[in-house]
Amino acid sequence: MLDSSPWYVRTRLKTRQLLLVVALAEEGNIHRAAAALNMTQPAASKLLRELEEMLGAVLFERLPRGMRPTLYGDALIRHARAVLGSLDQAQEELSALKAGRLGHVAVGAITSPGVRVLPAAVAAVKRAHANMRVSVEIDASNALLEHLAQEKLDVVLGRLSAEHDKLQLRYEPLTGEPVCAVVRPGHPLLEAASSPLREGTPDEVRAGAPLALADVARATWVVPPVGSVLRHRFELMFQRASLAPPSNVVETPALLFITRVLEQSDMIAVLTEDVARYYAVHGMVAVLPLQMDCQMDDFGIITRADRLLSPAAQIMIDVLREVSGEIYGVRGSA
Repeated sequence: MLDSSPWYVRTRLKTRQLLLVVALAEEGNIHRAAAALNMTQPAASKLLRELEEMLGAVLFERLPRGMRPTLYGDALIRHARAVLGSLDQAQEELSALKAGRLGHVAVGAITSPGVRVLPAAVAAVKRAHANMRVSVEIDASNALLEHLAQEKLDVVLGRLSAEHDKLQLRYEPLTGEPVCAVVRPGHPLLEAASSPLREGTPDEVRAGAPLALADVARATWVVPPVGSVLRHRFELMFQRASLAPPSNVVETPALLFITRVLEQSDMIAVLTEDVARYYAVHGMVAVLPLQMDCQMDDFGIITRADRLLSPAAQIMIDVLREVSGEIYGVRGSA
C-alpha cells in the first residue's frame, strides 16, 4: 500500500523509473523502451514492477502486442515528463551560468504583437543581456500553444480559446485587436473619400466622412480563410449592418501575398490594426476611413503553469510587460 506522504515517494522513486515510464508511453513496447534507455528487457520489466508495487497501482496494461497506459499510468506519465523537463531545464541553466550566459529563451507570438511588442522587447533584452540567446517564432495561437506544450517555446504572446486547457496555462491579458480595412496607396476610394461630393461619384462617397460598409460591400476583398475567427467576425459585421457579406473574395492568411496583391489591384484587405499600421508606416498600404465594427479577442502572455520559468524567460516576460504597458497603456500582473 502506498504511503500517502510525499517523503515516501521522493526517497524511493528513481529517475530511471520516470525515464522508463516516459519511454513506454512513447514506444508502447517494453522491448523498444528498454533499448531506448540502453537496458535489457528483463531489467526494464523489473524496474516497472518495482514502481507499480511501490505505488500500489497498475500503470500499464499488458497487451499481446505492446503496452497501454492505464488511468494511473497517464497521470504518472504527465508528471514524469514535467519532472524530467525540469531537470533538463536545470542542466541547461547551470551550463549557461558556467559559460557566463543567462541561458536561452524561446518566444512565440501571433502577428500583431509580433510586429509591435516583440521587436522592442527583444531589442531591450539584448541591450541589457548581450549573452542571452533569444529565439522568436511568429505563427497562429494554436500552433504556438502546441509548441509551448512540447517545450519548444517558453513564452507565447497569443490568445486562448475554449479548446485550450487553461488549467495548465498561465494567462496575463494585454489588449484586444481592433481590425481595419487597407488598400494600396492611391486607391480610388481614398481619393473619393477626400474629394467633395460630385454628381456621379461612385457610391456617393462624401468628403471628409468615413466610408460606410454599403460603399464597399461589392468590392473585391482579401479575407482570412473560412473557419478563422477573423473571417467569422468580418462576415458577422456585414450581417449586423443588414448587408450580405462580400462574395467577391480572395482567401489567404499570407501577409506577403496580401501586400503584393493590393499593390497590383484595387482590392481591399482586412487586417488587424497593428499589422495594418506596420505596413502603412512603410508605405505599402493605406488605411481606409471605414468604421469596422469588428474586433478580435484579447491576447496576452501565456506560459505553462506546470513548469518553472528560467531566469531568461522571466527577464523576457518582465520586459514584455513593460513594453506592452508603454504601447497599450496596460500592465500585466507580476
